Amino acid sequence: MPGPPVTIGCAVVLSPGAAGPPDSGFITVITQMAATANGMPLATVGSICQMVNSLSGAPYPLPIGSGGSGSVTISGSALVRMGDMIPSGPGVLTILGPPAAPFINDQGTP
Repeated sequence: MPGPPVTIGCAVVLSPGAAGPPDSGFITVITQMAATANGMPLATVGSICQMVNSLSGAPYPLPIGSGGSGSVTISGSALVRMGDMIPSGPGVLTILGPPAAPFINDQGTP
């Protein structure tokens, strides 16, 4: 799904979550530092999300699985954009936002 790139602090939802119902979280670690927007590194596949189990409240880390932009890669990893739905862990990770740079819009297919 085309959209603007995201960075640290971007909200995400994993459905189904680790225990069944959707889990929520946000991007906390970005593994590349080569590309930035507004001074923030852009998230790529492999970036880490801090998730919260919706039943127990236990936090857990979740790397962003393979997916993202089919057109833009940074250091060999696909760019992650607002609106992307990426298979990760036990379900599909939906990237909610906010965007790192709303003035950039990757129109490439997932």
